[in-house]
Amino acid sequence: MPGPAAGTAHAATTTDVVCLGESMVTFLPSQPGRLADVPSFGRGIGGAESNVACALAAAGHRAAWVGRVGADGFGDHLVETIAGYGVDTSAVRRDPDRPTGIYFRTATDRGAGAHEVAYYRAGSAASAMSSDNVPYGEVFAGRILHLSGITAALSGDCLALLRELTAPRQGRPLVSFDVNHRPHLWRGGDASVLLELARRADLVFVGEDEAEEAWGIVGAKAIRAALPEPSVLVVKRGSAGATVFSGLRPGPRSSNAGGAESGPASRSTEGAGAGNAPDTVTHVPALHVDVVAAVGAGDAFAAGFLSATLRGLPVRDRVRHGHLMAAAVLTVPGDLTEPPARDHADRLAALDDGAWGRLRLGPGWTAADRAPEEVRTS
Repeated sequence: MPGPAAGTAHAATTTDVVCLGESMVTFLPSQPGRLADVPSFGRGIGGAESNVACALAAAGHRAAWVGRVGADGFGDHLVETIAGYGVDTSAVRRDPDRPTGIYFRTATDRGAGAHEVAYYRAGSAASAMSSDNVPYGEVFAGRILHLSGITAALSGDCLALLRELTAPRQGRPLVSFDVNHRPHLWRGGDASVLLELARRADLVFVGEDEAEEAWGIVGAKAIRAALPEPSVLVVKRGSAGATVFSGLRPGPRSSNAGGAESGPASRSTEGAGAGNAPDTVTHVPALHVDVVAAVGAGDAFAAGFLSATLRGLPVRDRVRHGHLMAAAVLTVPGDLTEPPARDHADRLAALDDGAWGRLRLGPGWTAADRAPEEVRTS
């Protein structure tokens, strides 16, 4: 992935994916340990939607990020860094009265008990996003609009904005929604609104664990029963892989982007609820990965799935590209990395089930000169 470059990237042609949401400057520890004991930090960027935009741009797509940052040095750093990855940042707005959000984290993986994150985002420029200050022309300019539940938790105005963006309307781009439930953001709030927003989207990403934590819904089939409206529902199941429910839905919700509402890969067909076409249900096992850090893997998975969707690939291959993009991030310390070359990823995604199950990916596996047989097998 290219490094940061000054200035603002601008897409001269039709945008593939517009990603709207918060991005923050992140401070990464120089060594493991408690935040109280870390002597210094390196600076990076973090933000679910901007991560997706950067990964898509690195994969060769025309991606744009829409957000709001402060008129400060951290805002400069965010915009310049994201633009340096090839992302169109021309619709980012600067807030003269509110700061850019920042956060500090420990080196420990998020799932570990010792992991700490200290956020300084209250009253940030991103939390002031609203239907009054977001440029709708740029937001609806892509084939796909990608959103996440993090934005909904930032403020009442942000929630109202997401309700507006996910409202059914003629000519709406395909809306992709990653539930991205963050419990600390919903303390004192009602995370059930994430279910409401997900039901209004066309393509939804949700983890089994977050569906249980946020909504008390257990299991992929129960999640689909609670979310019958999206044409494509991707249920992430951790080490068990991912299950996709795909089926055409009645009524004008949005336009089709690269065949996102259907796909020839299928494992089984099940009913999808009254008035809906039967679902095609596709399960794809996860990869064996030597994990360096788990930060950013969910965003990378969404980017890989969206990339393959834009290319019109079968559902199985969309999931496999999601797993591969996630594996690229899992084998580096930060949120972003150079993805595998497209032909390299295509060769791996085309492996038969046995060879796919034997793959074991570790640091450096994305090297462009590696053929499938050179990647370690279990």
